[in-house]
Amino acid sequence: MKKPSPSLRDNRPERGDATRDRLLAAAIDVFGRNGFDATTTRALAHAAEVNLQAIGYYFGGKEGLYLAAADHIAKSVATHIGAVRENLEARLAAADGFGPRPSEAETRAMLADILAAMARLFTSRESEAWVRFMVHEQMAPTEAFDRVYTNAMRPILEVLGRLVARLLDEDPMSEHVRLRTLSLVGGLLILRVAQGAVEAHLGWKNFGAREIDAVQALARELAAGVVRQEEKP
Repeated sequence: MKKPSPSLRDNRPERGDATRDRLLAAAIDVFGRNGFDATTTRALAHAAEVNLQAIGYYFGGKEGLYLAAADHIAKSVATHIGAVRENLEARLAAADGFGPRPSEAETRAMLADILAAMARLFTSRESEAWVRFMVHEQMAPTEAFDRVYTNAMRPILEVLGRLVARLLDEDPMSEHVRLRTLSLVGGLLILRVAQGAVEAHLGWKNFGAREIDAVQALARELAAGVVRQEEKP
């Protein structure tokens, strides 16, 4: 049986990857704006400029496309943060073995590095659609949230937590350390999640070079603010 033609633009099967990529990009945008239940396959196909059958052809249906969109977000986030995270994990693993223990200054610098990488991610144009998609999942988590959390968010939070724990001299699995870690991420994520308030309060229209520099500086200030209780004035 002849397979359905996946694309309105080009019917050649070798163009399948491009069709799949268009569907993923459209899915992240449309699901992010409307949520899963309010999004129709017809709207997804129209946004991607592909035949309706393409959704079933490539993803097995609407739910399959939704989960594939979540996997794409997880992979993209991991790619943006991966190199920094892996370098920090290697340094921490060495310290946990026989390597020299990082000084407080080095630990704080490592924390600043990964927060700065997250700041770059949250101010990137791509992250706008990702965050909209994930806001729905944060409010009512599904399997899509589990995939993004497991494959992208948790590894980042774990490294952040280990650094925060060293600076606070506490157990990295303690509730306090995990709360402090989440608050650091939230201090940067709000720039994207509360974009309207950011634009109104700061007068920013977009994340240009000057704005990105300001956010990078904020990331380093957040790292500098992680201090033990007895060190506070």
